[in-house]
Amino acid sequence: MYRILKEECYEANMQLPKLGLVLFTFGNVSAVDRDRGVFAIKPSGVPYEKLTAEDIVICDYDARVIEGNLRPSSDTKTHALLYKTWDTIGGIAHTHSTYAVAWAQAGLDIPIFGTTHADHTHQDIPCAPALTDEMIQGDYEHETGHQIFNCFTEKGLVYSEMEMVLLQNHGPFTWGKTAEKAVYNSAVLEELAHMAYLTLQINPNTPRIKDTLRLKHYERKHGKNAYYGQGC
Repeated sequence: MYRILKEECYEANMQLPKLGLVLFTFGNVSAVDRDRGVFAIKPSGVPYEKLTAEDIVICDYDARVIEGNLRPSSDTKTHALLYKTWDTIGGIAHTHSTYAVAWAQAGLDIPIFGTTHADHTHQDIPCAPALTDEMIQGDYEHETGHQIFNCFTEKGLVYSEMEMVLLQNHGPFTWGKTAEKAVYNSAVLEELAHMAYLTLQINPNTPRIKDTLRLKHYERKHGKNAYYGQGC
């Protein structure tokens, strides 16, 4: 019943090491089937070189295992809560990529300095604050999802426009309409984090991109009159 969903999830997970976004067993990708109300996710601690499509675990939106013989990712409850609350996302990726994690460990948003950033989102990439002791000692992975929601609410962000977030002391989560797009966003986030880091090394006083250029680049790709690409 879930063969196609498992294969989609497997292929997306295998992109993480190919793109240099993970080491060893770091990170995970999930893919959702909205019609069935389930999602597929990488099993916990399985090396990518040993992973198969059959290993992928199927869970419901309450993080209960529906099908699979292996324990799902330790981040499953975070994925489940995001799917349950944001009902248009089709895939979620979590990595510990170097530059994105560096910004997360510093507890800083990634400033929007140039058009590469603006082509994907028109705002700083947010860093959600570290979880409280109560959240950490409680249902940690579930509370991680809540901390993402809290950050987006406080900053007035829309998840369909900002498809990425950092968690202080932890790392990045990204999402998209498909698992493939979630992985794409993870790669983009890592590149933007790297570019921003280098920019501040060259000039610590670099100003953010001016609003006219920022909005022009975002709107030409994502606005109602977008003209980037081939329109398909």
